[in-house]
Amino acid sequence: MIALTRLNGTVVWLNPLHIELVEGTPDSVVTLTNGHKYVVLEDPETIASKMIEVYRRIGLVAAPVRDEEGGA
Repeated sequence: MIALTRLNGTVVWLNPLHIELVEGTPDSVVTLTNGHKYVVLEDPETIASKMIEVYRRIGLVAAPVRDEEGGA
């Protein structure tokens, strides 16, 4: 689950596996696969980063491989 902030300041927790679309118009609108929409304060890039982090934690996306010197 990822925490996002609605325009009124309340936090909503969404399952990133159910997010179908994120639009920045200029507020960010998150559309779920069931059609429900949430307008949130976070920008689309931040939302995508949060989604990818969850995917990494559950093994859907591999973490980047780093060489011995710490570079990619």
